[in-house]
Amino acid sequence: MSDRITKPMTHRGKRILAKKEPKIIELTKQALMLRGTTASASSLQFVKDLHAIKRVQSTYFGQKHPFNPFEDVKPIEELTQKYDLSLFAFCSHNKKRPNNVILGRIFDHQLLDMIEFGLEEFKSLTEIRNSKVMEGTKPCLIFSGDVWHQNEEYTKCKSLLIDFFRGEVVEQVRLAGFEHAISFTAADGKIFLRSYKILMTKSGTKTPHIELEEIGPSADLVIRRTKLASADLFKRACRTPSAAKPKKVKNMAKDVFGTKLGRIHMPRQDYRKLQVKRGRALRTEKTTKKSKISK
Repeated sequence: MSDRITKPMTHRGKRILAKKEPKIIELTKQALMLRGTTASASSLQFVKDLHAIKRVQSTYFGQKHPFNPFEDVKPIEELTQKYDLSLFAFCSHNKKRPNNVILGRIFDHQLLDMIEFGLEEFKSLTEIRNSKVMEGTKPCLIFSGDVWHQNEEYTKCKSLLIDFFRGEVVEQVRLAGFEHAISFTAADGKIFLRSYKILMTKSGTKTPHIELEEIGPSADLVIRRTKLASADLFKRACRTPSAAKPKKVKNMAKDVFGTKLGRIHMPRQDYRKLQVKRGRALRTEKTTKKSKISK
């Protein structure tokens, strides 16, 4: 039996369906925040802190959900499709996997990849009593450690964390609004997550003096289970449509510094007709009337 196609009956329904249609340039990714039936206080607060950081680009469902994404991810896929979301965070807790947090991505309404983390040494936003950054501030993401490039699992984890925390895609960032930094340090089999507020003070020069003040959340993450996308699926998810690619302009190029260079083709010139100021020695002598009469 073929799937029924429901046509919208109102203008509002048409706008909702048009918003969910695939676009050449996708909008900022939105996240779905969920809690399990047995979520611990630490894992639940961690998800709430993620929602506080991504409040503009996230939706939080406070009710309990009896989900187990690594056994059956279909309920989460249905929720993300219903609300047109492409990221999700799920917290749970049990004896085998205490303080559990799962971060995942959705592509084409199906699971792309997800990683399960164990939460250790957690400090929430409320525990660190410092002034916070403004809501919706785009963070600077810092990844420290060689393992991010040496281990495929950590490389995919880095890609997932960038998608989750990057915020809106912008072309330029104002220096005064550059006030939030999130650091991920991979060492000793753990990922140390730290969040800082960037303080700029006078230094006597044009470049301000930079200081970092920890604002939270702070946590040590341990990778437990992973479900990564295949190479073909990941390549398809990262594919850029031809309509979004910049059109190549003939005889135009850019150097390593981003300077635009152009090549102009001109016809061969007759240098004798150039309007330039010539010296007296190069001028052609005009024949006068007296010289003609003498002849």
